[in-house]
Amino acid sequence: MGTADRAIRLMVAILIAILYFTGTITGTAALVLGFVAVIFAATSMVSFCPLYPLLGINTCKNK
Repeated sequence: MGTADRAIRLMVAILIAILYFTGTITGTAALVLGFVAVIFAATSMVSFCPLYPLLGINTCKNK
């Protein structure tokens, strides 16, 4: 996973967290987006997305 990909995922996760804690998103949407945010943050931290190899995607410049 490339640096830009990691940064974008982390920013999206932070944005979702901000929306949740400010009460902008609630209910089922909050649960679904919260799950997405956790996945984005985790994959950003470990620099690996399990879907990328299955789909043949590589955002890292170095192989």
